[in-house]
Amino acid sequence: MSGLTLSGHAEPVSISIPCQDNGGLQVSVSKETTHALTPLSRTLREWLDGGQRVMVVCHQRPQAERLRELLAPYGIPCTISEASFTEATTAASGTGVTLLMGDISHGFRLPDSRLVLIAEEELFGKRVRRRGVSEVRKKQILASLAELKPGDFMVHIDHGIGRYHGLQHISVAGVGGDFLLLEYAGSDKLYLPVDRLGLVQRYIGPEGSQPGLDKLGGVGWEKSKGKARKNIEELAGELLEIYARRQISEGFSFSPPDEMYREFEASFAWEETPDQLSAIQDVLADMQHSRPMDRLVCGDVGYGKTEVALRGAIKAALDGKQVGVLVPTTILAQQHYETFHERLKDYPVSVEVLSRFRTPKEQKTTLERLKKGDVDIIIGTHRMLQKDVAFKDLGLLIIDEEQRFGVKDKERLKSFRAVVDVMTLTATPIPRTLYMSMM
Repeated sequence: MSGLTLSGHAEPVSISIPCQDNGGLQVSVSKETTHALTPLSRTLREWLDGGQRVMVVCHQRPQAERLRELLAPYGIPCTISEASFTEATTAASGTGVTLLMGDISHGFRLPDSRLVLIAEEELFGKRVRRRGVSEVRKKQILASLAELKPGDFMVHIDHGIGRYHGLQHISVAGVGGDFLLLEYAGSDKLYLPVDRLGLVQRYIGPEGSQPGLDKLGGVGWEKSKGKARKNIEELAGELLEIYARRQISEGFSFSPPDEMYREFEASFAWEETPDQLSAIQDVLADMQHSRPMDRLVCGDVGYGKTEVALRGAIKAALDGKQVGVLVPTTILAQQHYETFHERLKDYPVSVEVLSRFRTPKEQKTTLERLKKGDVDIIIGTHRMLQKDVAFKDLGLLIIDEEQRFGVKDKERLKSFRAVVDVMTLTATPIPRTLYMSMM
């Protein structure tokens, strides 16, 4: 505040907004309209009419732009300022709210100086500041080794499926080194130097499956690779047909983000990363296009892919379309359900889960509601691919970790791909998925 003279006793800001337990803005909505910001707009209008200079300090410009859009329908003019606090305070007038970039923990009011300062957290709750990418991506090879545990199945590009038995330190001719010990059929053993870790990867299959071990020097693995090549050629032809149909198909064009959507994104408890914002904008742009979307969202665990999916899901649900979220494991389905339910609990969106954690009776009830259109978002495992699952009006399909679904599962997915918007989330894209997305 250097260079600025503020006189008088500072009072804490008091904003009459119903708050949730986390201190955030209480959003109470209906299918037709929402008035969640009415108390805030009324208070702001009283301050402005009373000649007060009102300023809201936001961490990032995107959040300031959202607040400006949210207050516009209430007739509250907002100006985003990149100036310093001193300059912005001097230039602020009582005709509108000034949105300033910065960091403060709490707002205050100086009646003698006719100044009201509000912190972003007082409107939308606490926001978690993300660490830089450089702090997260470290020692990737050691991290991948640490994730392995004895007994895991691994696939060697030349020798096939073996069982991992930990790291071994071996000295040969006086030279020591670390090796991965892999056991194959017949108790054959393979010692793989850690610097050749790129030749192996963890085996990925249906949940709970136990693959057979290949034999070192046998012909079984070569036969398996030959069969896989043939299936890939057939799949390539089918994919070409699907993508050709998608290019000429006229899909559903979703509407641009509205006030309710802006309130939803403003309630996000984290600050979006630049890449996350870019992915969200790309997804919304694709959904507004008449051609069906087919977008791959790639990012490491913890980088916010689920929030990108949530933004697309609520946009589809608010436009009257159903959303299917397909995941490979029961645990992940439950995690997604809890996340979606918590984020959407104050919005007119029905979220259900379909997995073995639900009894047959509960699954039957959910499927009946899904068919009638009473379920807006359904999250499920392979169970969602069975023939008795029917949507009334599916508009968006979100697939988490597509590479973990088998050939039969992908056959079922093809019936969706040609007619609906598709978003694929992955931390480790398989070459085909990555290649098709870049094409």
